[in-house]
Amino acid sequence: MKQIRKQLVLLASAVLCMAVVLPAQAERLKDLASIQGVRQNQLVGYGLVVGLDGSGDQTTQTPFTVQSVVSMLQQLGVNLPSGTSSNMQLKNVAAAMVTATLPAFAQPGQMLDVTVSSIGNAKSIRGGTLLMAPLKGADGQIYAIAQGNVVVGGAGASAGGSSTTVNHLSAGRISGGATVERSVPSALGGGDQIVLELNDNDFSTASRVVEALNKRFGSDTAMAQDGRVIRVRAPLSSSDRVSFLGALENVDVIPGKLSAKVILNARTGSVVMNQSVMLETCAVSHGNLSVVIQADNAVSQPNALAGGNTAAVQNAQISINKEPGKVMLLKGGASLAEVVRALNAIGASPQDLLAILQAMKAAGSLRAELEVI
Repeated sequence: MKQIRKQLVLLASAVLCMAVVLPAQAERLKDLASIQGVRQNQLVGYGLVVGLDGSGDQTTQTPFTVQSVVSMLQQLGVNLPSGTSSNMQLKNVAAAMVTATLPAFAQPGQMLDVTVSSIGNAKSIRGGTLLMAPLKGADGQIYAIAQGNVVVGGAGASAGGSSTTVNHLSAGRISGGATVERSVPSALGGGDQIVLELNDNDFSTASRVVEALNKRFGSDTAMAQDGRVIRVRAPLSSSDRVSFLGALENVDVIPGKLSAKVILNARTGSVVMNQSVMLETCAVSHGNLSVVIQADNAVSQPNALAGGNTAAVQNAQISINKEPGKVMLLKGGASLAEVVRALNAIGASPQDLLAILQAMKAAGSLRAELEVI
C-alpha cells in the first residue's frame, strides 16, 4: 500500500513538473511577424459583364456602359453608324470593376481568384460572363488578365411591382478567373540578412524573438533594431535560405503581455476588453432615464350654427420615467472577469458601458487605453 502511494506521489510530482516546464501560450513566429519584401499587391480593372437576362445597366442612366460597348466593338472591327450609340438599349450588359490580390512570388501563368462588382444600376449580374479585362497595379502596369463566368451567391425575382432578393446580386466571384501575365520582383533582404517585421510594435516581444532565434540558430543570429524590426542573418544560397526561413517561421515564441486596451464601437454599442485591463478603486452608479412623448391627434368640430371651420388639434403628452439606480463599489486591481461581473450586476447594457467606461477613464480609475471605432 505504501509503495502504491509513493508511486502516486511521484507521478503527481512529474505531472506538476511537466506543467511548469511546458511553455504557456507559445505562438509560432509565423503568426507574430512577417518577412520584409514578402507581400501581396492589389490589382484593379474595369470590364463588361455580358449575357445577363435583362438585368443589366439602364444605358440611358449609365452612359459609360454604352461607351465601353462601342469602344469594344470598334476594336473587334465593328463600326457603328454615327448617332447609333445614343439609341442603344443594352439590357444584357453591365459595367463592373474587377479586383484581385497578387500574392508574393506569383509567376506568369498562375491563376488568381477575382471579384466582380457592378458599378452601374444593374439589378443583377447573376449568370453573366466577364469579358477580357486587364488588371493593373498601383504603378499602372498590367499584371493579370481576367475573364470567365461570374458566380453570384444569391437569387432574386420580381413580378407585378413586388420583388424578393436573397443575399447580394450586384457582386460575384470567378474562381481562377485571372491569369498572371507579369511577376513582381521580390528580394528577401540584401546580402546575408533578412528583416522580420512584428505585426504589433512591442519591445518585450521583439526581445523574446531575438532570444529564441539566437537560442535556436546560434548566438548573434538575430538583432533587434527597434520594437518592430528584427534583422536576422541568413544563408546566401537561395535554397538554403528557403530552408532556413521554413525553420525560422516555426520557432515558438511567447509574446509579451499586451497593453491594456478597451475598444468601443459607438455605432453598434459593442465593447471589447483584453485581459490586461485593471481598475483602481471606484464607485459606479447606474440608472435609466426615459422620456416618452405621445401625440394624440383629434378633430375640433364646431356646432352646426357656429359658422366655424373644422380643424385638426394635436395634444402632446409627455412622461418622464426614472428607474432607481444602483451604486457598485469596484475594488482596486480588479481583473477583467471581476469588472464584467460588477457591470452586469448593476444592469449595464453594452450601450451603457460606453458612457460608464469613458467616465471611469476620465476619473483615472480605468487602467487602459480607450479606442473608439
